[in-house]
Amino acid sequence: MSSYSPQRLAGSWPISDHCDGTVFFNPGARAEERGLKQVLRWRLQAKPAIWPARVVNEVFPLPPSESAPATAAIGFINHSTFLIRLPGGVVLTDPIFSERCSPVSWAGPKRVRPPGIALSDLPRPDVVLLSHNHYDHMDLPTLDWLQRRHAPVFVTLLGNAKVLAKIGVSAIELDWWEAVSVGALHLTATPARHFSARTPFDRNRALWGGFMIGAEMGRVLFAGDSGAGPHWEDIRTRLGPPDVALLPIGAYEPRWFMGPVHMNPADAVQAHRALGAYRSVGMHFGTFQLTDEAIDAPLQALKAAMPEPGVFTTHGFGETRVYELGRA
Repeated sequence: MSSYSPQRLAGSWPISDHCDGTVFFNPGARAEERGLKQVLRWRLQAKPAIWPARVVNEVFPLPPSESAPATAAIGFINHSTFLIRLPGGVVLTDPIFSERCSPVSWAGPKRVRPPGIALSDLPRPDVVLLSHNHYDHMDLPTLDWLQRRHAPVFVTLLGNAKVLAKIGVSAIELDWWEAVSVGALHLTATPARHFSARTPFDRNRALWGGFMIGAEMGRVLFAGDSGAGPHWEDIRTRLGPPDVALLPIGAYEPRWFMGPVHMNPADAVQAHRALGAYRSVGMHFGTFQLTDEAIDAPLQALKAAMPEPGVFTTHGFGETRVYELGRA
């Protein structure tokens, strides 16, 4: 188990295939690193689709207060935020309930729909998983509220606890493949192909990734943000195939710029197959306009890429579905 420590506060990290001791990177992919020049090129050439100003969610029942043996009740709230009720505990992933994903409240990407489950209606999570430090995944106002209201266990990747400590949140930090148990849940940090930054001065000074959530009878993978790559096969080899994989399918255009760090639906289908997942659920779409594709493009592209019905699906915003464990 890894945790917040003075040595790690100083920025001294284990040297590995994804870290030189100070900066993190994607194994074998440093040539894919994108800088200000590429960002400006995208912004100057961008032809973003027009999203609606506001979308009204369909109303779904609130998540169940108990989970049946060998099942996972998975509720999609918005973006990459899921409420997962397992026999061994309740997990909340990358919670964002703020109106904008931004360092300020008056500018930046604004949500086009409310969270599918209101923050005040959430049951107490036992664990909050934080995949990386981007503002659409590490939303400090939401995390501050959760800490004050519920005081769950926060688990994240190396380098992220320093930011959380500023709002009084103590977090367990993990490197890829490190694990920690919280009650009956066994949480293993998994690799992803992405990057990190909250300011112009801290690029890749914190790690990104996902989490395999092990519970009685089965596994759920929360993948975080990721581009395509061989890590999906590595996850299956090391940890076994998940019963359910929560995979990103949005924020992928233009491909020349977004491809290294964000999968499109066809990439996500390949990830589903490489993982050997019994079922997969799409996320990271339909909440904030972060890139150029239309709001409904990920759903249409996923349907075209995965013709088998029900194998790789999406939930309505606020919809909870129950999945059997032990099927993978």
